[in-house]
Amino acid sequence: MTAETAAGDAEADLEWLSLDDDETVIWAGGPDRRTLIPAFVVGLPLSIVLIGLVIIASEYLRVTNTHYVVTNRALYEKTGVLSRDVKRIEHGKVQDISYSQSALGTHFGYGTVEVSTAGGSGVEMAFKSVPDPRAVQQHISDRIKRKRGDSGADRTTDDVLEEILTELRAIRAAVDGDGNGGGRSTVETGATDDHHYEYDEDQSV
Repeated sequence: MTAETAAGDAEADLEWLSLDDDETVIWAGGPDRRTLIPAFVVGLPLSIVLIGLVIIASEYLRVTNTHYVVTNRALYEKTGVLSRDVKRIEHGKVQDISYSQSALGTHFGYGTVEVSTAGGSGVEMAFKSVPDPRAVQQHISDRIKRKRGDSGADRTTDDVLEEILTELRAIRAAVDGDGNGGGRSTVETGATDDHHYEYDEDQSV
């Protein structure tokens, strides 16, 4: 599934997403519906006492109301059934991205992509049970590399300007030092009276 296809399939579920004018969706998705299999396995035998139906219904609502989005500027996670919780992390704050797959996830092709931020404690955002987690990780990595590449160009320019300013300060300090000297020098004689005499280049003692 390509990024464009994924974004198109999830477009109807993105009414909660508020984007900036220059922000576009790169990838959008949610938990793989096959993650509901364990809930059905556990819930169906218990359906005769209603608790099984509650298990199945709650898991279904959780999965269908969870959405993940990657844009050209940030990552979004939306969760909640009756309420709505939306989390956003800008690409520039992402420090580490990893993905993992359980035995069942490896068999069916889904897994969890975990995102850590600079200065954060542990995993700050997790795209749980998404199809093809490696591809999702790659989409995020590509956007972050592009973002840091742009920022790197800016930092290089700033470094050059700082070097120029440092050089100018050094030149000014050298010029001021020469000006304050005024061509005067102090000489200590070897006389026993330990007198100090000042000589001016333009005058006699």
